Amino acid sequence: MSKNQVSQDQLKQAAAQAALDYVLKHLEDDSYLGIGTGSTANCFIDLLAQHKGYIKGTVASSEASAQRLRDHGINVLELNNTGGVQIYVDGADEVNPALELIKGGGGALTREKIIAAAADDFVCIADQSKWVDHLGEFAVPVEVIPMARSYVAREIFKLGGEAVYRQGVVTDNGNVILDVQRLHPIAAPKALEEKLNNITGVVTNGLFALRPADLMLLSTPEGVKTLKPSH
Repeated sequence: MSKNQVSQDQLKQAAAQAALDYVLKHLEDDSYLGIGTGSTANCFIDLLAQHKGYIKGTVASSEASAQRLRDHGINVLELNNTGGVQIYVDGADEVNPALELIKGGGGALTREKIIAAAADDFVCIADQSKWVDHLGEFAVPVEVIPMARSYVAREIFKLGGEAVYRQGVVTDNGNVILDVQRLHPIAAPKALEEKLNNITGVVTNGLFALRPADLMLLSTPEGVKTLKPSH
C-alpha cells in the first residue's frame, strides 16, 4: 500500500501504538494513567489491554471509555481516589502548533478537561487531519447546565459565535452541549476559553488552551511525528 493509500484508521492505530510505546517507557509503577474518549483513544485502550498487568490503574474521561477498559479487565478508578494521574492520553478534534486543542466532539469535554488539569503529562494522539494552523473550523463544544441553554446561546452570540444545540445529547454529567460555530480563525484561544467559561451556566468548553497538550503524537503517512508546543 502506498503512502497515499494509508487509511485514517491505520493512522489512528499508528498514533495509538506510539502512545502505548511512550506510556510503557515513561509511566512509573505506582502511578495512574488517564484515558480519553473517542476513536483514537479506543485504539489506545485496545492496545493497552495487552499490557494491563503493567498498569496500576486508570482514570477514564467517559462512561464509554471506562466500560471499554473494564471489558478488557483493566482497573478503572475515580480520580478522587488517585491523587492525580501521571500521564493522560487522549485525542483531539483540532490541534494547532502551540498544541492548543479543540475537544469534545464526543461530548466528554468536561471530564477530559478535569483529567488533563490533574495530569502531570498530557499526551495528545491524532492523525494529520486534525492538524490546523488556527483553531475554530471545528465547532467549539460548550457544556451547559440545561436551564441556562438559551441564555448561554445569547451570550455566545454577543461574542460573535453561533451556538447550535446538540439535539438528543446528554453528557455523563447530565448537561447539554452547544456547538459554537463561526469563530474561525480563533486568534486568541486562551482569551476565548476564559470568556466562554465566564458565562453563567457554562460548565466548561472544548478549548484546551489554558492547559494545552505537553506532547503531540501526530500520525502521518510518513510516520508518527513527535511534536512539542511552539510558542
